[in-house]
Amino acid sequence: MDEFEAYLASLFDDRLPSRVQEAMRYSLLNKGKRIRPQLLFAVLRAYGQDVRKGYGAAAAIEMLHTYSLIHDDLPAMDDDTLRRGRPTCHVAFDEATAILAGDGLLTMAFETAAHAGEDAKISLAIVSECAKCAGFEGMILGQAKDLEAEGKSIANERELQEIHIYKTGKLLTLPLVCGAVLAGKHGDIKNWQIIGRLIGLSFQIQDDVLDVTATSEELGKNAGSDAKQHKATYVTLLGIQEANRKADALFQEAQTCLNQMNIHKEWIEEIFTNLIHRKK
Repeated sequence: MDEFEAYLASLFDDRLPSRVQEAMRYSLLNKGKRIRPQLLFAVLRAYGQDVRKGYGAAAAIEMLHTYSLIHDDLPAMDDDTLRRGRPTCHVAFDEATAILAGDGLLTMAFETAAHAGEDAKISLAIVSECAKCAGFEGMILGQAKDLEAEGKSIANERELQEIHIYKTGKLLTLPLVCGAVLAGKHGDIKNWQIIGRLIGLSFQIQDDVLDVTATSEELGKNAGSDAKQHKATYVTLLGIQEANRKADALFQEAQTCLNQMNIHKEWIEEIFTNLIHRKK
């Protein structure tokens, strides 16, 4: 991933210097798990494609993800002070700068996606997928539903699942779909959407469990923030043991769907294994 990290940093070359750009770089280039780029590259490998074909799309997705984290950490939302082991953007800079840094990464994502394909048609498809998954009918819808649910009693798993299909699942589905688009495998997109939905839900359940079982040092963010915000989680609804079983079952279902595809699966299976056993 070092080559991709260098590519990501290079996108700021020859840009106008500003405090906002500094804040954007602070948040984006503070290496996270880079799960979404890894998924995109694994899909390209599964189709026998060069992973460098996906650098532009992966960078755009990581910008979208980082912008969402900056805004999610703001006092008006989750009011978190720690992200990826460092002070959150609004703590390191200030609230106004953090808002603008998020806005900057959001718009830079579409600038980057507009040049992500080998031709204009593919780039347009990448832009469209980014807009759908990150927009008001995608991730933003999930965040809105999450805020609405704070302090309320979630009656059943279906209601909680709906939140996380959008909030977490959409941005984990996006790299899978973009990988298929870049590889010219449009007929596989529905399969990747199903797989993305499953791993997105499993990933969120794991997050819910880790929030109450791991330390802030292990997570790189504030542990116990869900309880602080009175959020509805799979732990509060199902308990830790049942939530873990649910997360494992969803990953196994995703693996079953993957096995039905005629691709080289080993790279994606490796990521799935790492996700199942992650501790942060």
